[in-house]
Amino acid sequence: MQHTTSILFCGLHLIAFAAAGPAAHAAESEPIKNVLMIVSDDLKASVLGCYGDPQCETPNIDRLAARGMLFRRAYCQGTWCLPSRKSFMYSKYQGASQKTLGGFLQDHGYYSARVGKIFHMRVPGDIIDGTNGEDVEACWTERFNSPGREAHTPGDYACLNQNIFTDAPENRQSTRMPHRMFVTVQYDGSGDDQPDAKSAAKSIELLREHADQPFFLAVGFVRPHYPMVAPRDYFNQYSLSSIETPHVPENDLDDIPAAGLRGTRNGNNTIGQYPENQKRMWQGYYATVTFMDRQVGRILDELDRLGLANSTAIVFTSDHGYHLGEHTLWQKKNFHEEVTRVPLIVSVPGLASGQTDAIVELVDIYPTVAELLGLAAPNDLDGVSLVSVLNDPTRSVRDSALSLDRIKSGWEFADRGDRWAYMRYVDGSEELYDMDSDPNQYRNLAKLPGYAAHLEASRRRMDEKIKRHELKR
Repeated sequence: MQHTTSILFCGLHLIAFAAAGPAAHAAESEPIKNVLMIVSDDLKASVLGCYGDPQCETPNIDRLAARGMLFRRAYCQGTWCLPSRKSFMYSKYQGASQKTLGGFLQDHGYYSARVGKIFHMRVPGDIIDGTNGEDVEACWTERFNSPGREAHTPGDYACLNQNIFTDAPENRQSTRMPHRMFVTVQYDGSGDDQPDAKSAAKSIELLREHADQPFFLAVGFVRPHYPMVAPRDYFNQYSLSSIETPHVPENDLDDIPAAGLRGTRNGNNTIGQYPENQKRMWQGYYATVTFMDRQVGRILDELDRLGLANSTAIVFTSDHGYHLGEHTLWQKKNFHEEVTRVPLIVSVPGLASGQTDAIVELVDIYPTVAELLGLAAPNDLDGVSLVSVLNDPTRSVRDSALSLDRIKSGWEFADRGDRWAYMRYVDGSEELYDMDSDPNQYRNLAKLPGYAAHLEASRRRMDEKIKRHELKR
């Protein structure tokens, strides 16, 4: 199958949940007094059922999408965990605003709690150790970590780029080890011992304890981030025979500049030698996404059971996407669509459900939450409120989305417009894609003379935004 967004499939997928009654939900809503923010890790938008994947089972995220607003074109600002998470918690492209989102809400009387990974944590290092990573303590009234054994979970271990399969506990790729990105573990168990299951359980506990006071509950799941660990039943849902790896045209990399190929790819990693193990990477990714989705469902069920659904705004997103062999690329820290495009679902009681093609950024979450709660957002934020889009999905709040990456010699940028996706690297090399005719970004147009005007317009748009926000280069 082709791993691209199918709007038709997505629409049909959501219709199946319409009987849940968003109209009735809206009619019974109360003033918004609470916010539940759920953040997945390394989750590409295109893998979810509600974003068009016909194979991956995500019934709980799909039902949230059916009662909220699904943003089909939401983009992260950082292309890996640390800068992305900092950007949306401060609503800044670079650096930090005066207050984190949680600190701002505390100033207005909200209980603010973190469960799991919201700011950056090393996965698996901080998860195994149960430590706070790069967390900002002032953001929270209380904070809770969810430790787990990660790659050391007893069960069937695989290091797929090394073609190693064993159930032995010794010699497993783990913290700071070079092949940890290609590890899966499937085991016989309920999953209750996994970090995300612990995060769901703690979140349910906090919902019960704080149901009578305004709260901001931020829940950070670590899956599908490597190591991809889940009970065997979740792996068994996805047979290798049913998985097709992404189509890569012949000579696909020839027109991508060297700066765009810095990360892991088939040509510089042994995963390229094992086509069947590439399918196993998809199997592990699917399995852990479905396991994470189950934890989302547990929290949503409890929110409903407690009668909080009609007074709680819910935000679901991920820090960035992920390559699983598209363009022969793997992992993140890249400007192509599979990395920069993320899921974003905002469910607000009293507002109609739907989908929108408005281009938005993760830095927009902070001011959106502020407006939903009737609060004046701080004036030093880079994001803009999406409430107008929540009220009318045909509205637009920005003409493009900016993504950034810092390397030793400076900053690199990508700008995703309505039609044109533009990328520029420190060495001056560029990529330009026509997303209308080439949504998979197979043909770089940056050096073709017939597209010089579009290239120049994209440059100007990016440079204007860099100047307006006084961004470092």
